[in-house]
Amino acid sequence: MTKPLHTTGGAPLPHTAARVMELLRCGMGAGTPDAALFAGADAAAWREVVGVAARQGVAAIACDALKSLPAACRPPRGVLFRWAADADRTERDYAHKRETLGELAAFYARHGIRTMVLKGYGLSLHYPVPEHRPCGDIDIWLYGRQPEADALVREELGIDVRADVHHHTVFTFRGVTVENHFDFLNLWAHRSNRELERLLRRYAAQEGEEATAGAGRVALPSPDLNALFLMRHMAVHFAAVEIGLRHLSDWAVFLAADGRRVNWQELRAVYREHNMLRFADAVTGLCVRYLGVDPDVCPYEEDPELQRVVLREILSPAFAERHPAGGVLKPMLFKVRRWWANRWKHRLVYKDTLAGSFVWLCWAHVIRPKTMVR
Repeated sequence: MTKPLHTTGGAPLPHTAARVMELLRCGMGAGTPDAALFAGADAAAWREVVGVAARQGVAAIACDALKSLPAACRPPRGVLFRWAADADRTERDYAHKRETLGELAAFYARHGIRTMVLKGYGLSLHYPVPEHRPCGDIDIWLYGRQPEADALVREELGIDVRADVHHHTVFTFRGVTVENHFDFLNLWAHRSNRELERLLRRYAAQEGEEATAGAGRVALPSPDLNALFLMRHMAVHFAAVEIGLRHLSDWAVFLAADGRRVNWQELRAVYREHNMLRFADAVTGLCVRYLGVDPDVCPYEEDPELQRVVLREILSPAFAERHPAGGVLKPMLFKVRRWWANRWKHRLVYKDTLAGSFVWLCWAHVIRPKTMVR
């Protein structure tokens, strides 16, 4: 466990951000919080902490660290009760999605189809309190049997399966959105994704661990698959829109659990070839600096200035406009403005040229028109 540093690139973090990061580190099981950071925090200061943690998707995890703070440094009773109530809602939502995933996996298993769960639920199992890692949509990979599985969902469960996006179909099961991946990556978003997709499928053939989810059993990605899929997924979201502290905490728990089983020599060569290495090193460096990750768990190069830039963008994105609702023209113009504002991030995580990517993305929207307004 590394000693927490409340600076990035030599500059101090804003007080609220430093407190959130410290609670997140300790909520992930990396020691006890520095009480001095919280001395004198009033109700308004604590409400800011809760607000930032909630927007970053880590409120329930951060809440777990409060019991390690001295009583005099804890939030006022009213703030604490609301925070605990929010954590309870996260637990109940998690339980529903865990049971839903298990029921779906059991349904597939009865037809001889194995289910691999991507991202959320599998990563939650690495947290000290899995129920406090919020889970959104259920993302699954069915080892190439996605068309057959979708037909079963339509015919036996009577559920509509939509195919209006590029790399997965979508349906709703027990009130939960399920994304059934036929590709790990959107092959129409960037030309380079096609090269990575071939490698991801090779890694998907590696045997990983299994886990129980309610009434079913699910396969978990192998360490090599997660090391590439999670990093590419994070890079894509960072470049296109934004990422949150939950992406950092997911990477941190993955490194702690599986980092020593990854073929880093090969993976770092892939990161380098696809221009993700500096971003990957910055993310790993932030996890070491702030979230208690052992610096020896994987190789990386320190770049404090890039760490500062990436963390600033996580905490306060430069392009903060929200996607407009309704219509066609406004969402399209919004996406062009956002793409242009984020072009510096594109250069950081992709080897594709800006011009080539723009043409490729336009063609992707022509093929799937509904993606223009999402």
